[in-house]
Amino acid sequence: MIVLGSNSEVAQAFVEEVLQRDGNLEKLYLFTSEPELAHKFAQHLQVKYLQESEIVMLDLTSELNFSRFERVESSLLFCAVGYLGMGSEEGLYDTKNTTRVLDINFSRLIPLLTHFAEKMERRRGGTMIVLSSVAGDRGRQSNFIYGSAKAGLTAYLSGLRNYMHHRRVHIMTVKPGFMRTKMTEGLPLNPVLTVTPSRAAANIYTAYRNKRNVIYVLPVWRLIMFVIKNIPEFIFVKLKL
Repeated sequence: MIVLGSNSEVAQAFVEEVLQRDGNLEKLYLFTSEPELAHKFAQHLQVKYLQESEIVMLDLTSELNFSRFERVESSLLFCAVGYLGMGSEEGLYDTKNTTRVLDINFSRLIPLLTHFAEKMERRRGGTMIVLSSVAGDRGRQSNFIYGSAKAGLTAYLSGLRNYMHHRRVHIMTVKPGFMRTKMTEGLPLNPVLTVTPSRAAANIYTAYRNKRNVIYVLPVWRLIMFVIKNIPEFIFVKLKL
């Protein structure tokens, strides 16, 4: 199993979900920009599950050297890479913030996902599970740079799923909604609309086994985003969302 963004809480919860339900993995690659944290998780997996892991350095703020990943292959990839950055009020005119948000969530992530998609196509099988965001469903004034990157990611996954359908590679898009993680720490989140990483991981695992294409981790988000996406633009432009 390949895990991109392996220090995210939902990625770690999903790895444990797989180990508990399916047993040990032949190989587990933990991609991260913070190897010290990943090392702690790898030690946890070794003690609790006797699962060996390999940590692979990944920095999406720099040009990637894909030759380093040539030997990395698996039939299952889980991508929880994400960077929220500053909201529009603080960061809209901060070029460095905008570049970082776009690099991590889209422009440097897409070539990496394509790299592993090609490997799965050669194997004639596999599953890629990628976390996008409800923020990509419609641009809103509060965080539309992040939302635009996630919208691009969602569109890429839709096209890749269509391309891979007859090549036996399944692409699953996950839209978590609000999730209680380090990335949202301190934000005033509605508990009814917020999911814990462990519950999210359980829901994602069930959807993965049922070969779902696109899921909202909490079903209520499908209704919320249906309403938001269908608000006429002349009304939407006046709202503060």
